[in-house]
Amino acid sequence: MTTHEQQRTPSPVDQIAEQWVDTLVDLDPTVGTYIGRSKDGSGFADYSPDGHARYVRAATETIRALDATPVVDSIDDVTRTDLRSTLALDLESSAAGLQLRDLNVIASPSQEIREVFDLMPTGTVDDWQNIAARLKAVPAAIDGYIQSLRLGIEQGVTPARRQVAEVLGQARRNAANDGFFNHFVAEAGLESGSLPASLATDLGAGASSAATAYERLAAFLADDLAPRATEQDAIGRDLYALSSRRFLGATIDLDETYEWGIQELARMVQEQESAARQIKPGASVLEAIEFLDTDPARKLHGTDALQHWMQETSDRAVAELGETQFDIPEEIRRLECMIAPTQEGGIYYTGPTDDFSRPGRMWWSVPVGVTEFDTWRELTTVYHEGIPGHHLQIGQAVYNRAKLNTWRRQLAGTSGHAEGWALYAERLMEQLGYLDDPADRLGMLDGQRMRAARVVLDIGVHLGKKVPGGSETWTADYAFDYLGRNVNMNEGFVKFEVNRYLGWPGQAPSYKVGQRIWEQLRDEARARAGDAFNIKEFHRRALDLGGVGLDTLRTALTP
Repeated sequence: MTTHEQQRTPSPVDQIAEQWVDTLVDLDPTVGTYIGRSKDGSGFADYSPDGHARYVRAATETIRALDATPVVDSIDDVTRTDLRSTLALDLESSAAGLQLRDLNVIASPSQEIREVFDLMPTGTVDDWQNIAARLKAVPAAIDGYIQSLRLGIEQGVTPARRQVAEVLGQARRNAANDGFFNHFVAEAGLESGSLPASLATDLGAGASSAATAYERLAAFLADDLAPRATEQDAIGRDLYALSSRRFLGATIDLDETYEWGIQELARMVQEQESAARQIKPGASVLEAIEFLDTDPARKLHGTDALQHWMQETSDRAVAELGETQFDIPEEIRRLECMIAPTQEGGIYYTGPTDDFSRPGRMWWSVPVGVTEFDTWRELTTVYHEGIPGHHLQIGQAVYNRAKLNTWRRQLAGTSGHAEGWALYAERLMEQLGYLDDPADRLGMLDGQRMRAARVVLDIGVHLGKKVPGGSETWTADYAFDYLGRNVNMNEGFVKFEVNRYLGWPGQAPSYKVGQRIWEQLRDEARARAGDAFNIKEFHRRALDLGGVGLDTLRTALTP
């Protein structure tokens, strides 16, 4: 019997964690969709101030229960420490009023309400009935969200005007006749065959009401929120420290990290320059990129070719690494590579359901007009999102159900833990020889350079620090210029990324800072063990913890 098959008797702390998952699903049915509870397949959270107050009461009661319950083993210790710190941070964020200004270009209720439909199954009549019910619930969710933002206006707690303008554009696209909702229901029946006429009617009405709700959101943003939104993009040191802790699950020295980011960026530039000279003797990084961009052997044409290449690359990595580097269970070996139904840009991963009926998925949201893709740029992305990156980390936690409660398997963790591991995984693939081609390595370094640059940018602009090597203070305009000089991407990408950093403070640095902490923990473990150090065992032990904050990870891995 393997470690994962040895069933652990749930403890009182496990029971509290399970009750918290039940509470979350009750408060926000989209959580049920995310973790695969089919009976909770419709509805949304109450985004109104009353709904938030219910969440605060539930979190407070759960903290009280955790404090009153003794731990029975190390698994309990991790669960209580991480769940309690997560909930306490939620209460701090609530006290700071962050829910009243929860609007940004990538991860706020405006996007969450729409994106849950990407995860809903569409293969049966019952599936489409759930979709129809959720479409019908969109207006109430949007109205509750507007109530919270309106309360923020009344209390003088508003998001930046730049974010309002960008989300306004997104809302209008969702509200359009050819927007997401109408297009989505137009596809109904393609997988399931013909649907009952009454259901088709309900779907059409639901799509129309959802689109109208986004039209109402757009009007509120344009007429009410935009005139009262703050011109200030930076949120300041105190709120930034709070956001940084949320995304890392760790407290860091922000000033030291800013200086480290400057040094790390310089190191990435040096590595890129070395790779460029290997690609074309004497070439600069830009010259090497220009050379690669004209190589037809490294190009894919169309999203079908992109999807096929992603899947083929992922399947090969799973097969080979499963033989030599990791013990990859059969359930995790299935990873679906998908072209996302949106065209907002970005690549992301969604984890498997608890029973693996919906596998882990890698999604590529291809911007309008983009039809060509360079394999040398994107090979490392497949490893980042798949194996040994997000899919191995998150899938392993889901598989480890014999020891980990649902909270630990499906919902715990931070961006720093997950994205830090994914960057760590990219470097690991380099070390294993998968990026020996200097072009593929240049692509990896291109991403690592961007992640280092945004450590500097994000901390610099939100804390109002001096720009690297200069006397002037960071501004949004300087941020756009700075990122443009450190990524080989078009103007649209740079605009989206910087707007993301300005509106989602602390998240962008969590990738590179998380990688730094993962590498520190590995190096510390190697130093302690000496010749007895086993990297495969280190990875197994770390991933078996499931999702945790990085401070919790450090405590769990340090004797």
